[in-house]
Amino acid sequence: MKIGSIIVAILMFSLVVIFHELGHFLFAKKNGIGVTEFCLGMGPKLFGIKKGGTLYSLRLFPIGGACMMVGEDEDVNDDKAFNNKTVWQRFQVIFAGPLFNFILAFLISVIMVAMAGYDPAYVESVPEGSAASAAGLMKGDLIVRYDGKKINFGREIMVEETFNPIKDATPVEITYKRDGKKYTTSIVPQRSVRYLLGFEYMDNELPMNVSRVTAGSAFEAAGIMAGDTILSVNGTEIASGHAFLEYINEHPLDGSPVKIIYMRNSLEYETEVVPLISESYSLGFTYNRYAQKTSGLNIIRYSAAEVKYWIVTTVKSLGQIFKGKVSRNDIGGPVRIVNEISNVMNEAAPHGAYVVILELLNWCVLLSANLGVMNLLPIPALDGGRLLFLIIEGIRRKPVNREKEGLVNGIFFVLLMLLMVFVFYNDISNLFR
Repeated sequence: MKIGSIIVAILMFSLVVIFHELGHFLFAKKNGIGVTEFCLGMGPKLFGIKKGGTLYSLRLFPIGGACMMVGEDEDVNDDKAFNNKTVWQRFQVIFAGPLFNFILAFLISVIMVAMAGYDPAYVESVPEGSAASAAGLMKGDLIVRYDGKKINFGREIMVEETFNPIKDATPVEITYKRDGKKYTTSIVPQRSVRYLLGFEYMDNELPMNVSRVTAGSAFEAAGIMAGDTILSVNGTEIASGHAFLEYINEHPLDGSPVKIIYMRNSLEYETEVVPLISESYSLGFTYNRYAQKTSGLNIIRYSAAEVKYWIVTTVKSLGQIFKGKVSRNDIGGPVRIVNEISNVMNEAAPHGAYVVILELLNWCVLLSANLGVMNLLPIPALDGGRLLFLIIEGIRRKPVNREKEGLVNGIFFVLLMLLMVFVFYNDISNLFR
């Protein structure tokens, strides 16, 4: 990782965190709650300025931040104390943090969509004899609903296929637009048997970076990891994701070992991958994943849809974790995020500052939406846990015992810190592997 990438990542983290804490701060002031300190970072204080009874400070470790309020964790005899305000006032203050993350994600999305546009889910190809062809789908149709879910972007179909893969011949209902009119059809998935390497990548002209390795796959067995860059397959140079797709189309996998040369941390490695046989079901059409320009109110519309996309994707990803469908290598923290941002900057740099800026804006949207969702989880020590206690208080019409609430929050805070230590260790070990 280059020092420039680390600085950029820290600045992005700082923006996302400070906006989150700004939400708490502004709504605390709005509801007459005293704020003792508004800080960015954790650990020892580097410097601070006191103004209007609030200390604005910067702390040593550039991860996290806080809006510390009067009487937040204890009962004090003060009209400006957090716990002396109504349930609704306290609810506003706590909810404002995640809300401001979603607002930040939206504002950045407006810039991003205005610059690059959005990726409409146009049908790009429908092979003759495919399930989609039999159902009447044609090239150029615009998918607007997939299996009952609204579709704004082509990548939303990819998310549905990733988290809810088609496992049998149960029909999938597709609503599409053609010549300004809406049509609905049911596609009966076709069964096929193929050989897989078990990884994900972007089909573009950038170097072929492995974005995800499936647990139990051929790639995992061969030691290839997310973040590796594929350089050649069976002696054929692979210059980009699109070049790899062309190679596979010309040389379909048949179960024979595949020799792959890949790069990790600027070092080249060679391995042999044995593709695994897989039974799958296909709808038989491909869809657009490239952006097209838009303007006017559509910028607002698709910016809101962009935030929704990342919220839904984050929630679905969390669901995979709770279902035990995510391996240790799929879990990442700050170190991995910095590494990913570094990879993105390195890959985008040859294409100019414009592409680099777009990629970083996309990461800011992802991080901000992700932080908003994570903080709304009903886990004590997080904003969501505090909101849960407030909801219980509102229903009971009396506060939860402060000592018990503080004990529960303290226990979960320790557990969260232990989780952070594990994630940090996991990130470092993955970097070295």
